[in-house]
Amino acid sequence: MILVDMSISRRPLIAGNWKMHGLLHESRSRVENIMAKLSEVTDPPFDILVCPPATLLDSIGTITRHSAIFLGGQDCHSAHSGSHTGDISAEMLADMGCSHVIVGHSERRLEHNETNAIVRSKTSAALASDLIAIICIGETAAQRDSGETTMVIIDQLTGAVSSKSSATNTIIAYEPVWAIGTGQVPKLDDIQYIHSIIREKLGEIVTPTEANQMRLLYGGSVKPENAKELLMLDGVDGALVGGASLNWRDFWAIASTWLA
Repeated sequence: MILVDMSISRRPLIAGNWKMHGLLHESRSRVENIMAKLSEVTDPPFDILVCPPATLLDSIGTITRHSAIFLGGQDCHSAHSGSHTGDISAEMLADMGCSHVIVGHSERRLEHNETNAIVRSKTSAALASDLIAIICIGETAAQRDSGETTMVIIDQLTGAVSSKSSATNTIIAYEPVWAIGTGQVPKLDDIQYIHSIIREKLGEIVTPTEANQMRLLYGGSVKPENAKELLMLDGVDGALVGGASLNWRDFWAIASTWLA
């Protein structure tokens, strides 16, 4: 097992996945309020990323372009271009000003039958377009109840992480499928254990040094009430926030965990 070097400083990231939510007016207001709060903080000790629907990338990107807020896509196609109606390429996201893209979210895996191989191809496309890939992994309730969590996590990591992944271009988000949008959260010891397993396996896929430096996020029913206990866990370097990211006050309260 690799030993995590606690002297390594991994800058926390709070990422908001808006999913298929948001029209223009309300979304502009949401991000403008977050920007206003962020502007009140001198040298914030964390990064903020928002991932709006593709229809809002241009408008939100225009607002955030000269701010400290990063812009990300919610998915990308593995191809550079082509006859893929309704899809968006990593290059297109980069052209819109995105710095990050989410790949392998459980909703994509379930609703669009995305396999680890597909997620890996999307990760490779993201890296080829100089985007930071946020690779989502996590077990279902059935897999958890069958004691398969560790096996599933290792399988997803091995299958989805690119050979070109590094601490600077890849982030791993552990999101137990059964915790997303349900209000349920794993035990703190379980989250910490899974994150240690992820970092250990990453040490075999990339290098121990890269694994120690790579940011690992937790996602799944993160809200202001539980943010501090979740984000202060050793090995947890931030959060991928779903529902709570749609309320700017809640999202900022989660980010403010690192200001206490």
